[in-house]
Amino acid sequence: MLKINGVDITAPKSFQVDIEDVDGESGRNARGEMLRDRIAVKRKLSCEWGPLKDSEISVLLKAVKEIFFTIDYPDPEEGDTISKTFYVGNRNMPMLHKGLWEGLKMNFVEK
Repeated sequence: MLKINGVDITAPKSFQVDIEDVDGESGRNARGEMLRDRIAVKRKLSCEWGPLKDSEISVLLKAVKEIFFTIDYPDPEEGDTISKTFYVGNRNMPMLHKGLWEGLKMNFVEK
């Protein structure tokens, strides 16, 4: 389902695509009408994995160590798998017990 820098990764149990507008100077005029300066439309991918062994979580975390990386993912607007450059937000991962992690969560934000 997902590839990071061309490498297949463990499929997340939960995957969500957000299509987000990035605005510059926006606000309302004297008549209360909204004036928007949309400067870009970007994607945010929200992923959560089920239980992962030490070796599996390590591969995922090492795949997103660089500042920017490429992800191939299914895009709902395009209706196909596409490739874009992303960075990762915070990485959260509670431990179930030694050697097994539950619920790794990562958000990927388009560059």
